[in-house]
Amino acid sequence: MKAVLCKAYGPASTLSLEETADPVAKDNEVVIDVHAAGVNFPDTLIIEGKYQVKPPFPFSPGGEAAGVVASVGSQVTHLKPGDRVMGLTGYGGFAEKVAAAGTHVLPMPDDMDFVTAAGFSMTYGTSMHALAQRGNLQPGETLLVLGASGGVGLAAVEIGKAMGARVIAAASSDEKLEVARQAGADELINYSEGELKEQVKALTGGQGADVIYDPVGGDLFDQSMRCINWRGRLLVVGFASGRIPELPANLALLKGAAVVGVFWGAFAKREPQANLENFQQLFRWYSEGKLKPLVSQTFEMNQYEAALTTLTTRQAVGKIVIKTR
Repeated sequence: MKAVLCKAYGPASTLSLEETADPVAKDNEVVIDVHAAGVNFPDTLIIEGKYQVKPPFPFSPGGEAAGVVASVGSQVTHLKPGDRVMGLTGYGGFAEKVAAAGTHVLPMPDDMDFVTAAGFSMTYGTSMHALAQRGNLQPGETLLVLGASGGVGLAAVEIGKAMGARVIAAASSDEKLEVARQAGADELINYSEGELKEQVKALTGGQGADVIYDPVGGDLFDQSMRCINWRGRLLVVGFASGRIPELPANLALLKGAAVVGVFWGAFAKREPQANLENFQQLFRWYSEGKLKPLVSQTFEMNQYEAALTTLTTRQAVGKIVIKTR
């Protein structure tokens, strides 16, 4: 099979597209004939050795994929060859075939195509877990979403609306905010036009946001701690800004606020039944038209460098997908 290979840590330019051996399913695994693979921020980290998972060389990036089941291990009973599936692979998705844990692979909804499915698992899985289990978002609460035009951000906007929240979307340009508005955001903040904390306070009568979804980190995290409501929850999703912030603990004390880590991959592994229930709800919302995943760009497999660079330069709107077939 063909696969994008990482043989040593480095930027996307150091990867190569080569022929390599087909994977073989272990007892608890599924081998998928990949039709499309989602491109996510962790993919840009894993190839540079900056991610919490460090696979042995050579490996392929690609933490999520969609395709057709080629074979299943002896312990996998909910899937069979020929099933259309989507799932979390961790890595290995930028290839024509990938082996994945059976517990991380789900049948695709009948009304979903491979490109949409390839970009669904990580963004919607992360945002659903963040808002439901970690943020305990309630109807009528105010949700502030940072990086609201990116993959996880747009998913958070849609899920927040489906859960009955008032959603404030924040992004760095009016063009990006228009995408968030079309996804259902009630209010918009351009944080290149003034301090985030002041704009949030103005929209909330000085109270601040109940739940803040932060995949950006850096200076925006610092400001978020100053515009969070009493008993608010700040969800630490990622650090796309490049700076991992530090928390002045007195701010959490004064606001009675919680700073909550979100690691969907570990949740899916440790609590597979709860993760399955999350996806069953997501699929219902998708069928009802409440979730409309935006795949803004697709790339062929030999365009892997351009796909990853689009993410690292923060040009992505919605999801980016690599088509492997």
